[in-house]
Amino acid sequence: MNTVKKVPRKYIYFFGSFGGILFGYDIGVMTGALPFLQIDWNMHSAFWEGCITSSLMFGAIFGGMLAGHLTDKIGRKRVLSFSALIFIAGSLLSAFAPRNGYIYLSLVRVFLGLSVGMISATVPNYMSEMTPAKSRGRLSGINFTMIALGTLLSYVIDYFLQYLPATFAWRTMLGMAAVPALILFLGSLNLPGSPRYLVRNDRIDEARQVLQLVQPCAQAEKEIQDIQNIKNVEDQSKDQQKLSKMFTGKYRYLVIAGVGVAAFQQFMGVNAIFYYIPLIVAKATGHAAASNLMWPVIEGLILVLSSFIFLAIADKFNRRTLLIFGGTGMGLAFILPAVINTMFSHVNPLITIIFLCIYVGFYGFTWAPLTWVIVGEIFPLAIRGKAAGTASAFNWVGAFAVGLIFPLMTASMSQETVFAIFGVICLLAVAFVIFKVPETKGHTLEEIERRGVRESQK
Repeated sequence: MNTVKKVPRKYIYFFGSFGGILFGYDIGVMTGALPFLQIDWNMHSAFWEGCITSSLMFGAIFGGMLAGHLTDKIGRKRVLSFSALIFIAGSLLSAFAPRNGYIYLSLVRVFLGLSVGMISATVPNYMSEMTPAKSRGRLSGINFTMIALGTLLSYVIDYFLQYLPATFAWRTMLGMAAVPALILFLGSLNLPGSPRYLVRNDRIDEARQVLQLVQPCAQAEKEIQDIQNIKNVEDQSKDQQKLSKMFTGKYRYLVIAGVGVAAFQQFMGVNAIFYYIPLIVAKATGHAAASNLMWPVIEGLILVLSSFIFLAIADKFNRRTLLIFGGTGMGLAFILPAVINTMFSHVNPLITIIFLCIYVGFYGFTWAPLTWVIVGEIFPLAIRGKAAGTASAFNWVGAFAVGLIFPLMTASMSQETVFAIFGVICLLAVAFVIFKVPETKGHTLEEIERRGVRESQK
């Protein structure tokens, strides 16, 4: 029998969610790097702006799908370590891109995106499987707090590096991402394996030891029994684990709900703000984008503060209630500037930026953290790795599409109109939650699975 190394719970939750720092850093870093890349390479093409920015998300699509297979084969912990190594290599390769190397930088960011996609699919699974049901919302929500902190960190670094010569500024911004990746790699080496992965591989004693690290022995024993019971049932229907069966088999209700929430989170347009806020402010005010790097810091601070609000309320309100409330607020924050500009002339252009800050606030304590909480807890054990990978892939499809088309959309129509379109998508996401997403708060992962099977069979 293998003995699980005893590590503190805080260590498990810190490094288990630390991948969010990498996720957030690379979401935010291009926001500050892009204006200096434009100066250094004399880049005035909306196509290449969108291509270089969104190439990371394109790679993340495949990273999410790859993680879906790897987490079930080699475990969540090892995927985190592997992802960190890819991230280190990708960050350094980005920093040394040849001048005017549009294709090179785009391809390297696709490679970097593999790591980000794997992390985004793996961390929610790992965190949800390591936390008790009664506190899963708050503890799983640490993942998003890490994402928010990583985003803010990238914005702050971008802000202070703006005084370097353009070519050194953007290269340093991109290269510094290797530092948190190295921290994640070293920290992940001492993480215990996921108990549900261990049970599925008949390592019951190890799974029991891991659960006893994070909860009382009696509760751990009950959870081991629940996991084994679910495993025995699922072993009798191996065909359900096939990717083609997920959307048509007995788990389709939960798979559609989880993948739908993950996809909507990005198609609601949030990354148009995080990727392009200096350019948005520049277009609204007429000031150069490179002089607007304080705005990303403001957005990052709002994101971090709202993530702390979520940690305080996560297990006090139903998941569906927060998603409906947040989605409605986000939709109105996007639509109202278009309405105001239509009704009144000579409106201060900063009104749109203010509403974007309101949008980020709503997003930060509802859809941002809850998407990854739901992805971590809603999928059945037999398909959890593949389903989470699929959800992550759909999430990154949305991020890729928004990152690629936003510059093209704003080149052909007003920013207020573009954001109003995303506002309508936010309201469609609210309707999806009302009709398709079950409540998961306070239920064990096994209880959620049993209820989802009943719903799919109706």
